Amino acid sequence: MSFEVFEKLEAKVQQAIDTITLLQMEIEELKEQNNNLKNEAQQSAGNQESLVRENQQLKEEQHVWQERLRALLGKMEEV
Repeated sequence: MSFEVFEKLEAKVQQAIDTITLLQMEIEELKEQNNNLKNEAQQSAGNQESLVRENQQLKEEQHVWQERLRALLGKMEEV
């Protein structure tokens, strides 16, 4: 009788070990995914900053061109 109990206990211990091993593998996969997502987020933030700077520069250039165009239109009206 005690031998059967020991076998059942051994099976449960082995099942627990298998479950723990699978969970550890899943944790490692999730850590890797998390690191990948962090890297992607950092790249996206860098891209956003770059796009914001480029957008500001283009707005400034547009403003300069508008001022030049207004000045030329003003000269044409004088003629």
